[in-house]
Amino acid sequence: MPAQTTYLELSDDSGTAHKFYEVMRSGVQVTITYGRIGTPGQARTTAFPTAQAADAAAQKKIGEKVRKGYAPAVRGVRQRRAVTRRAIASSRSTASQAPVLWRFASGAAAFGIFVDGTGCWVGNQHGDVYTVAHDGTVTSRFRLPDGVKCIVADDFWIYAGCDDGKVYDLSGKVPRVAYEISADVDIYWLDIDDAILGVSDRNGRVTAIDHEDEFQWARDVTGDSAWMVRCDTGAIYHGHSRGVARYDSSDGTPRWQTQVDGNVLFGWQEREAVYAGTGRSRVYRLAKEDGSVEAVYKCDAPVFSCATAPSGRYVFAGDNHSSVYCFDQHGERLWKLGTGCGSAFSMQFIDDRLYIVTTDGTLACIDAGEEAIRAAERGTVPEPLDVKAAASLVAVEPGLTLETTSETGDGIVVECYEDGPRLRVRVSSPGYDAGWRVQFPKDIREPGARYLVEGVRASERGGFYRAFGEIKRIR
Repeated sequence: MPAQTTYLELSDDSGTAHKFYEVMRSGVQVTITYGRIGTPGQARTTAFPTAQAADAAAQKKIGEKVRKGYAPAVRGVRQRRAVTRRAIASSRSTASQAPVLWRFASGAAAFGIFVDGTGCWVGNQHGDVYTVAHDGTVTSRFRLPDGVKCIVADDFWIYAGCDDGKVYDLSGKVPRVAYEISADVDIYWLDIDDAILGVSDRNGRVTAIDHEDEFQWARDVTGDSAWMVRCDTGAIYHGHSRGVARYDSSDGTPRWQTQVDGNVLFGWQEREAVYAGTGRSRVYRLAKEDGSVEAVYKCDAPVFSCATAPSGRYVFAGDNHSSVYCFDQHGERLWKLGTGCGSAFSMQFIDDRLYIVTTDGTLACIDAGEEAIRAAERGTVPEPLDVKAAASLVAVEPGLTLETTSETGDGIVVECYEDGPRLRVRVSSPGYDAGWRVQFPKDIREPGARYLVEGVRASERGGFYRAFGEIKRIR
């Protein structure tokens, strides 16, 4: 019997949906492919005992989508929506050269960076994500389907937000889709706290999404080009062309809005304050409590990025002239130096080192210790180490295939179950609350399936569990 294929799309003029769903039945196998229109999407094949069972499963899936508004369509008629790329306008700095210890060329302009005690993550517009040790050694590589907008962390989890509208969990060996943002959201930046994802977009809107990847709330503003979103316990801070605002993360209730001089191009946060870098060459420190301006840090050109030392003791900024700055907490400029490798789109400071990722795709480590800075101001800098990724380094891509196992002694067992139209996951191992839901990749869920995961951690604030590490399907 020849394969039977049904292709459906959900798209409207307002832009709130732009997705496809294809069901192909061939013999006892059903292959479902889904994703954003104009992309290859993701596919999953399931085998059934009989052709009749396969046909029934296929018809059930088609019916579910039709009831949600999907309609028959012809692949290729509708085109993929455009994705905004940040304009790269970077000049060479006239300041003295900064003491760069090492630099790694990622291969394309890059926004995404995250640094912690174990190393660095950098993601570029080609979809490449590299992990780099603090000494500059490239340790791993992921290849995601689209350009990386930013990389953020939440406890043990590392996430990369991409131009395909998906947010990938990079905590395991294989990237998994943790969130899928609505098709009308042209992602500019992401942040996350206790699995509540905040998204700022081209239209100036801020959206919050919970740990189950189910829509919570969105707020439209009078501004646009929202490059700043920062999430904290109970609050989301949002910066755009008209200023900075605070919303309750639970329901989007606005708490304050502060106008600043210039459009906000980047945001940072500390425990008591948020920092907004603007196109008018300023970084503003705003009190989280009421949005009052506590300090202003003046640069010489539009600010692409900013960061702080712990507790805001020092404030760093990167402008579009390939310069980086350091201020004391009150606003006095301590130094300005050139990167030598483009303007810093993002930055982080840790252990007297300033890590930047630039317009030409370079991840660079700058020695920000007092002695090194004073030497650089006198014209003495070290010869930077140019880091290369080993030719043998394998690029790991997202996948739906899972290893299978019959052993359950070295991990925690979770099971997938149907809750109305949704597939949920719960922990079935002893000692866990079976009523709590589990954050678990949606694209590998199958009704009745059981999985072995390396570990599960509880979110006491949110009342759910999060699966992390390696995932195997139990035979």
